[in-house]
Amino acid sequence: MKEKIYTIPVTDAFSADCECPLCVLEKKLEDESVDYALGPALMEPDKRQETNELGFCRKHFEAMYNKQVNRLGLALMIDTFLQEKNTAMKKLYESKSSALEKDAATGLVKNLSNKLSSKQTDTEKLVDELVSQLDSIEKRCAICKKLDHTMDRYIDVVFYLYFREPEFREKFHSTKGFCFKHLKQLLSSTKKHLNVKETAIFTRNLMEIQLVNMERIEKEVDWFTKKFDYRFNDAPWGNSKDAVPRSIQKIRGNCDLK
Repeated sequence: MKEKIYTIPVTDAFSADCECPLCVLEKKLEDESVDYALGPALMEPDKRQETNELGFCRKHFEAMYNKQVNRLGLALMIDTFLQEKNTAMKKLYESKSSALEKDAATGLVKNLSNKLSSKQTDTEKLVDELVSQLDSIEKRCAICKKLDHTMDRYIDVVFYLYFREPEFREKFHSTKGFCFKHLKQLLSSTKKHLNVKETAIFTRNLMEIQLVNMERIEKEVDWFTKKFDYRFNDAPWGNSKDAVPRSIQKIRGNCDLK
């Protein structure tokens, strides 16, 4: 199989002995993205503009902070992000502050009338707009955005190699399946990347691999629980000693388990 620069990360991940090769791929990309955000991205105006707008999710704030490197860079990103969000929230609030005063002074009869009316009050509109702003902050993340975009490109590469490179197809068929998150991503991406015939072939082969390995890991977890029964004290552990963390990964994908 002829390797190209964009296929190497995919083929390397599918060579790993793991519960989900796409988790391996995603974890490597995620680590690189965290390092990039704390390093080169700080000096690129377009990237700073993006982090000011999107910020980071809880998981990636934790990852950057726990790196214990470039605290100043992290603080600068937080500072400019807060400046932008504080300004936007203050502007929205002040644009409706007079409406709050008006609604706060509403009499009992008028208040009951408003409750019975289907028309939104200015206060309710402000609350909805503030919630919308906060919802946007909560759901957006510069690193997640990069991961989603790049993983979609990698999925495209997976499909490309699967139907054009027999050696890669053998690698794919010898995997232990995928976590639920990446199983869903593979299945949903068939609509975008494959025709009807390819989708049928790929889905059949994927699900046969997946179901066999789901049964395997369930049995490994089951044996793990049985090993706590005195009757099985002397029985070998087999592959079950680490069945719990592997099964969690199978269910939820990459997890920072201690």
